[in-house]
Amino acid sequence: MSETTTMPLGKALNAGLRRALSENDRVVLTGEDIGPLGGVFRVTEGLQAEFGPQRVVDTPLAESGIIGTAIGLALAGFRPVCEIQFDGFVFPGFDQITTQLAKFTNRHEGAVSMPVVIRIPYGGHIGAIEHHQESPEAYFTHTAGLRVVSPSTANDAYWMIQDAIASDDPVIFLEPKAKYWQKGEVDISERAIDLHASRVVRRGTDVTLVGHGAMVTTLLQAAALAEAEGTSCEVIDVRSLSPIDYAPILDSVRRTGRMVYAQEAPGFTSVGSEVAATVTERAFYSLEAPVLRVSGFDVPFPPAKLEGVYLPDPDRILEAVDRALAY
Repeated sequence: MSETTTMPLGKALNAGLRRALSENDRVVLTGEDIGPLGGVFRVTEGLQAEFGPQRVVDTPLAESGIIGTAIGLALAGFRPVCEIQFDGFVFPGFDQITTQLAKFTNRHEGAVSMPVVIRIPYGGHIGAIEHHQESPEAYFTHTAGLRVVSPSTANDAYWMIQDAIASDDPVIFLEPKAKYWQKGEVDISERAIDLHASRVVRRGTDVTLVGHGAMVTTLLQAAALAEAEGTSCEVIDVRSLSPIDYAPILDSVRRTGRMVYAQEAPGFTSVGSEVAATVTERAFYSLEAPVLRVSGFDVPFPPAKLEGVYLPDPDRILEAVDRALAY
């Protein structure tokens, strides 16, 4: 029997972390200000008081040290969960992630596992300054040896963080910071879907809209507006950026014949680029129009006053839908 409750996405992450800490004493949280403060976004609020400073560890401001220490903890049999305070702060730890963490298991021919989770709040919509509103997912999906996932709902956040911690591979866990306060139903008794499965969140017949993270909400808004104009859009939440579950996407495109991918990140060599190329390769004869992409522009994330121009909105997505239907 399902047991559901309503909570914001950030609180769902907190609940998922609490459950993981309770069920496995080898789970350790590390990061800047995650202890008494509970992190900038309060995702770890109350966890140090409950589990102690040996398991919820406030670290120095040193991302390379945070990741390097996590690798050592994993070698010692722990399951570390690192918090990177903001997306743009991950780059001082980038060398550790890409040259050590991602390659360690392959280097040892599978004899050593790296059960490390790196939590990264990412994306825009919060009116922040430089280095605080970025979408670095393509760097990590391009790096073999990493799993990369991003929840868009509270229920996904609750279960996906636990599944990521249970993984024996390193997981980059991208949290859409704009959705930390968005409430949703959480079934705390049973997970609905696998960590790496894509999900159809709205059925439609004319155009397939695909995206991840915070953009899923925008796609749903665009689909609702399109319906009012007589266009039926199917919406798919990718959820896992590496590996990608293409089955629901291809099934949808083969029915609709048209697809639009939307993302906050710049479009050049991005997740959207990869999905567009793969769908074109695998469903070419089903397409009635080219796969179109709507993305952030290929420039650094702008000052807060311009983020509304930079970030895709329902209007830009609907313009792409109209172009797809015009073919």
